[in-house]
Amino acid sequence: MYFINKETQISGNLVPVGYAVADNEIVLVDNGGQPSAGDEGEIAVQTRYVSPGYWGRPDLTEAAFLPGPLGGEERIYRTGDLGRMLPDGCLLHLGRKDFFVKIRGYRIEIDEVETALRECPGIKEAVVVARSNKSGEERLAAYLVPQVPPGPKAGELRRLLRKTLPGYMIPHHFVTIEAIPLTDTRKLDRKALPDPGTSRPELTTPYVAPGTPIEKELAKIWAEVLSLDEVGLHDDFFDLGGHSLSATRIISRVVAVFKLQLPIRALFDSPTVAAMSAVISSQDGQKADEEDLKRLLSEVESLSEEAVKELLAKEVTSK
Repeated sequence: MYFINKETQISGNLVPVGYAVADNEIVLVDNGGQPSAGDEGEIAVQTRYVSPGYWGRPDLTEAAFLPGPLGGEERIYRTGDLGRMLPDGCLLHLGRKDFFVKIRGYRIEIDEVETALRECPGIKEAVVVARSNKSGEERLAAYLVPQVPPGPKAGELRRLLRKTLPGYMIPHHFVTIEAIPLTDTRKLDRKALPDPGTSRPELTTPYVAPGTPIEKELAKIWAEVLSLDEVGLHDDFFDLGGHSLSATRIISRVVAVFKLQLPIRALFDSPTVAAMSAVISSQDGQKADEEDLKRLLSEVESLSEEAVKELLAKEVTSK
């Protein structure tokens, strides 16, 4: 509850939800349902005045209702909303938990990405969710219903989104579906969305298999870092879903495998396997000794994300 009149002073751009009413305690919990370590988390209500659960849905009941810390009649209901608790116990509402994700340390509001996708020509509906790859890295996956099948290709969409969104908000996966899956109550059924898989995305560039040993090794490195089954010789790094973090991982692997004395800028200027292979071939015989190799690897791994963005800026802005 919260009481506001014309004399009330509110700082910031959020109107507080207010304070817990009698016999109810507001707690903030993390993804595991444990008390949040900071002042932000999922809003949960701890009280003995709460429903026993969802009718006929034990799965939803288990996910949303927790036993109280002291047992007895008290239970904790997870609302699915995110909040911040002010020092005096006043609560700020930050939005639905489902609508916020963290990608590479950036907090992203899903609605913004979905809105940008719906504004792209050829897109009828769009849903975006966060998916974890094998290494546990969170990536955005966009599920799209085209106005006319098969719809725009991934490379086209990425180029359009770069005009309105920062790189970390551009989805890694683009999956075309016939219709958005809904529950019996006509709400989005996120669990029914298909796994985006690891197939090479549909690009405007036709697939060309790598031919030389260097090209094959590079394609293997790119595919492993980008979590793809295969990478073509002329596939663009950015169209494949590459970003600053994956760029440094690829460069580190290339330096370690080929052990060449290469300028870091030259590798960042190579947006395709073919271009990177040409750079490596032109340096044939200029092997780095152990000391140089350690220095190069240390230089790459110590690059901040902002520094990598500057190195990649020329290639991004040219698209």
